[in-house]
Amino acid sequence: MVLLFTLALLGLSRWWYGPLQSVSVDTLEEGVYRVERVVDGDTLLLSNSCRVRLIGADTPETVRPNYPVEPFGPEATVFTKRFVTGREVRLEFDGPHKDKYGRALAHVWVGDRLLEEELIREGLAVAETQYRYSAAMKDRFRRAEAEAKASGRGIWSR
Repeated sequence: MVLLFTLALLGLSRWWYGPLQSVSVDTLEEGVYRVERVVDGDTLLLSNSCRVRLIGADTPETVRPNYPVEPFGPEATVFTKRFVTGREVRLEFDGPHKDKYGRALAHVWVGDRLLEEELIREGLAVAETQYRYSAAMKDRFRRAEAEAKASGRGIWSR
């Protein structure tokens, strides 16, 4: 009886949530995806179970184990949630395909807006230009960071 109940629940969940999908970060391709949830300001979990870390932007910590929540971290997470919730995101790879934690490294676009650039411009992330990715994107992020600093936004307001 318990087995039948479990199978019925599994069938119902597949009907409700769709087929169970899991894609390896190694096989993840550029393209359009649905975000399952926002982990924090710079990390997303896709509906295919892949974790994506934004290239070139580092938001203050909110969920790192044994680490305090940093100023403007919750605001960065809320910003990212508002930016991607209910929308499809387009992933674009540029440099290494995954980080040391096994997360996909990608630029995240919603329409013609780039999530990393918007976070940096709002002062909710710092530009990380020391890593390997295109010089054009690094310049774009440096300009957004200079704008945030000049305006005293977010982390630059302190």
